[in-house]
Amino acid sequence: MIPTEDASARKREIEDKLKQEQETLSFIRESLEKSDQLTKGMVSILSSFESRLMQLENSIIPVHKQTENLQRLQENVDKTLSCMDHVISYYHVAKDTDKIIREGPAGRLDEYLACIAKIQKAVEYFQDNNPDSPELNTVKARFEKGKELLEAEFRSLLTRYSKPVPPVLILDAIGGDEDMEVQEDVTLEHLPEAVLQDIICISAWLVEYGRNQDFMNVYFQVRSSQLDRSIKGLKEHFRKNSASSAIHSPAVQTKRKETPTKKAPKRPGTIRKAQNLLKQYSQHGLDGKKGSNLTPLEGKDDVLDIEIDSYIHCISAFVKLAQSEYALLTEIIPEHHQKKTFDSLIQEALDNLMLEGDNIVSAARRAIMRHDYSAVLTIFPILRHLKQTKPDFDTTLQGTAASTKNKLPALITSMETIGAKALEEFADSIKNDPDKEYNMPKDGTVHELTSNAILFLQQLLDFQETAGAMLASQESSSSASSYSSEFSRKLLSTYIYKVLGNLQLNLSNKAKVYEDPALRAVFLHNNYNYILKSLEKSELIQLVAVTHKKVETSYRELIELEIQNYQRSWLKVTEHLTERNIPAFQPGTKLKDKERQIIKDKFKGFNEGLEELCKIQKGWAVPDKEQRDAIRQAQKRVVSEAYRAFLQRCANISFTKNPEKYHRYAPEQVEEMIDKLFDTSA
Repeated sequence: MIPTEDASARKREIEDKLKQEQETLSFIRESLEKSDQLTKGMVSILSSFESRLMQLENSIIPVHKQTENLQRLQENVDKTLSCMDHVISYYHVAKDTDKIIREGPAGRLDEYLACIAKIQKAVEYFQDNNPDSPELNTVKARFEKGKELLEAEFRSLLTRYSKPVPPVLILDAIGGDEDMEVQEDVTLEHLPEAVLQDIICISAWLVEYGRNQDFMNVYFQVRSSQLDRSIKGLKEHFRKNSASSAIHSPAVQTKRKETPTKKAPKRPGTIRKAQNLLKQYSQHGLDGKKGSNLTPLEGKDDVLDIEIDSYIHCISAFVKLAQSEYALLTEIIPEHHQKKTFDSLIQEALDNLMLEGDNIVSAARRAIMRHDYSAVLTIFPILRHLKQTKPDFDTTLQGTAASTKNKLPALITSMETIGAKALEEFADSIKNDPDKEYNMPKDGTVHELTSNAILFLQQLLDFQETAGAMLASQESSSSASSYSSEFSRKLLSTYIYKVLGNLQLNLSNKAKVYEDPALRAVFLHNNYNYILKSLEKSELIQLVAVTHKKVETSYRELIELEIQNYQRSWLKVTEHLTERNIPAFQPGTKLKDKERQIIKDKFKGFNEGLEELCKIQKGWAVPDKEQRDAIRQAQKRVVSEAYRAFLQRCANISFTKNPEKYHRYAPEQVEEMIDKLFDTSA
């Protein structure tokens, strides 16, 4: 059972909630009624607005269409007028451009090209629309005139501003100063930038619109002349400036913040060095004494050295200038014409260089025919430089005709051939040099053939690779190509040994001219000693040792043998001091007349022999001080000991009333006399 109070309370609560819900429902109904009324009002308004819009559209659309038609008509009229003006302008082009065309493009290229463009458009218009009109011929003539003036301006600019590159600038560009601590790339500016841009602009127009390639011929002709003049200017620079003078580059210094002082470029100096050495040896012996029979090779003056130096630098200059010309050409000439134009451009300068090289080869060939083998030394520095430059040469000439690319290899081959011929003929000349009595040194000193041969071989040291390649170029064996460097060095070593062998054989034959065996021995000793000392002072000994390791020992044995041959000349002096024929005697014993005469003859024979040898041999020469002293010492020891022993044995013998007549010299005096051998000043 639920209590009565709770039921009543629950009933009241439910009635209250019901009442609230009824009130809420009444409120919702009222709201819906208001919403319906508002909706009906909005629908009425929108319907009215739609009606008004339809009325407005029906009024405006016709007006809009009329306006649009009027605008289209206006545009057509404007376009027609514009076209008429444009067409009419073509009929006035000839008159409007007459003054500008007549005055030419100089100083106003952009304006001139714009004027040409107008004429070109007029030509195109009349060709398309009225090909029979007289105006077409007029504008065509005007266009051709404008093109001619552009071509003339191209030639004028190129000719006026193309100048030979100054020699000092070329020397800087090719690294003429190899001792500079910092080597900087030097840019060769052939044309002012503004002029270059005008030329490029004209070139582009002529290619695209002018349909004319004549300007390319003009280009290579002008630039070819300047390239050749630049190289000739460098050559003239070498002629005017001595090799020892310092070469400065003011043109380059203006472009650099700091430019070290330029020194004279390195020069081959091969001929000059050989000549100076020969003069030195002709004036002084190995110990500073004057020699009497050494004559230098055929004299070469500084002009020859400068010519060699000039040619070497001109070769490098050609490569550098050609590279620079190609860089310039690529900016001006169309790509598909660049290689052909470049080939034509470099021909004159290249041909002149190759001709000069051929002249050098011809001069060397003529010198060889005269047996002047020193002339081949001019080939060595040039050939070495050509080979060193060949990779750059090949790269620079890449893309040119085969005949152009083959010119340098052909010159190198010619030089190698004539060089190898000279080397072989030189070796033969050493072997076959005639034995002329009047040409033999009277004092037995070094023969000029020996000094010349050794000096010639010494020059090969500066060009070992080049000389070896010369000899290898004449070999047909496969090893020549497989081991070029080693093979060439062995060939050169064998060649030098051959020359030394020929020289030794010839010297032996020449020595027979001397009637005195002692002078013959002195002569051979001096020459062999000179050869050995020269080999030792240079790298020749190491080079010969590549194929013949005992050459030094061989020469030392020859020298010792000739010293022994010389010493035999003193036997006719010392033989009088021997005990042979000296009678046995007791101290105080009186000698017989015959016995006294024997002792007198021995003294007399010794004195006369000593005086005669000292007088003769004093005029002979042993230039090497060390050898001279050694020979004197050995001879003093032998003679002095024999003489002292002889005097001691004869000390207590009374063989004459005038002993001072026979006993002329004390042992010390004899030694002094021997000390004066080989000394013309004594």
